[in-house]
Amino acid sequence: MDNRHLTEETLRQEIAKAREAAAIANTLEPRAESAYYDWNYGKITINLKHGATFSFPPEIAQGIADATPEDLAEVEITPSGAGLHWEKLDADLSIPSLLAGVYGNKDWMAQLQRKWEKAVTV
Repeated sequence: MDNRHLTEETLRQEIAKAREAAAIANTLEPRAESAYYDWNYGKITINLKHGATFSFPPEIAQGIADATPEDLAEVEITPSGAGLHWEKLDADLSIPSLLAGVYGNKDWMAQLQRKWEKAVTV
């Protein structure tokens, strides 16, 4: 967007569009109600607003794979509910991506794939 021609009215319209898009996303996309590190199972558990629960081992997630249980326990939900954040680890994970089986960037996922393939052939 070219800000040189931004009027107050245009700004109001853009804010209204952004709010509408956020409301739609909040309705259609998975959002976290709570998230925590499960000390008993060694997994990150996410309780979603629609009632489902999702857990994953931190070892497969980029940015938190080598974290201590104490650091993992400091998980926060982003204000939109669409992500997880660890301040101390400077790590963020997208809940829609996690639910789609994406635990990191392209290189990270390729590395995981090789690791998993190796485990199957052993």
